[in-house]
Order: sequence, then C-alpha cells, then structure tokens
Amino acid sequence: MSKNLQGQSVLVIGGKHRIGAGIAAAARIAGATVYIASHEPDASQIHLDLRDEESIASAAKHLGAVDHVVSTASLPHGVAIADLERQKTIDAFTAKVIGPLLVAKHFTITQSFVLFSGQVGWRPARGSVVTGVTNQAAASVALHLAAELAPVRVNAISPGIIDSGAWDAKGDAKSQFLQAAANRTLVGHTGEVADVVDTVMWLLSAGFVTGETIHLEGGRPQ
Repeated sequence: MSKNLQGQSVLVIGGKHRIGAGIAAAARIAGATVYIASHEPDASQIHLDLRDEESIASAAKHLGAVDHVVSTASLPHGVAIADLERQKTIDAFTAKVIGPLLVAKHFTITQSFVLFSGQVGWRPARGSVVTGVTNQAAASVALHLAAELAPVRVNAISPGIIDSGAWDAKGDAKSQFLQAAANRTLVGHTGEVADVVDTVMWLLSAGFVTGETIHLEGGRPQ
C-alpha cells in the first residue's frame, strides 16, 4: 500500500522489532521522517518508557510537534488469576492504557494517533484476563481520545494471529499452531507483518476515520 507521507513525521513507540520495525520502514519509504522510541534506546533512538512520565515528557520536549504517533507497546501478563502479580498487571495497563494517555498529554500530535489492541480483548478465556482487559481497554482509549483530541484522529488496530516472529519460540510446534489459527479464520490463513503495516499506513492518511478499532483478524468469527 503506497501512501505519501512526504514532509510528515511519524513517531513509532516500540519500533525496534517485528511489527513496529515494519511500520517504521514503511513510513520511511513513504517519505516520512521517522523517530523510533524505546525504553532501551541506542544512539539512533528516542528514550521513551511508557512506565515513566518524565521520559515521555522529555521525549516530547526533544521532538516537538509530530504529525503521527503509533504505539505498538505491549507488556502482556497472561496468567491465571491465582498467579496474578500486581506490578506486572500495572505494567500491562501502563503499556496499553496509561502510557498512551500520557503520550497524548505531553505530545503535540497534529494528525493521527494509532494504538494497538488485540483479539483476546473480545475472546475471554482462562489465563488471559489481564491481557484481554488491557486489549479491550486500548480500544476504549482510542474511542475516548478521539473525542478529547479532535480533530486529531485516534484509532486502534486489533490484530489476530500474525506471523511476526512472536511465535518462533514454539519451535517445531509453530507451524501446527499457525495452521490451527488459520483454520479459525474465514480467509484460511494467518496474517503477515505486511497486513498490519498496510493497515497502519492506511490509518495515517484515512482522514474520515477516527475513534475506531480495526479488527485485522481474517474474519475470525467472534
């Protein structure tokens, strides 16, 4: 998907790896000046830790106004309720809810803000209560921030199973896992990084779309 972002700036929070890195690369190809923010930056990145408001404020002061912000940050805490840890639960909410709100507080965003939710927010199951609640909360953040920041557009993406590298740790079981996930979709396959990147790039210039959560899940029935 080709979009012209010439002369615009894009801040990608969590843009070092996988989907975030794909978004950053696509935005550069489209002509944007891209800033990558990470809680563990190197010399080429912006230090921004969503758990630390001071780092958010400092990054905002350093960069000034930006046209677009995309936050792919996630700190999932996928455990049974009996194993829930308070700080990890707070961190999960910070990555998806509190941190993006603080980014909206400190940054001057002139065009759009894209957040990441996830399909587990709409599919309750044992062992996923924190991940599910935080992902659905991210969609609520997009809805309410769209009203708060208008005319800046705020949207969220809810990806399904994406072959982004996140499942590589499954080893030999990965292909079986992905095939089972594909069988639950209407399109018969899982998503690729390019599917997510294309959707983000569309949202950066979709001038009549705000307050929405885009379910990028291959038509998997709710």
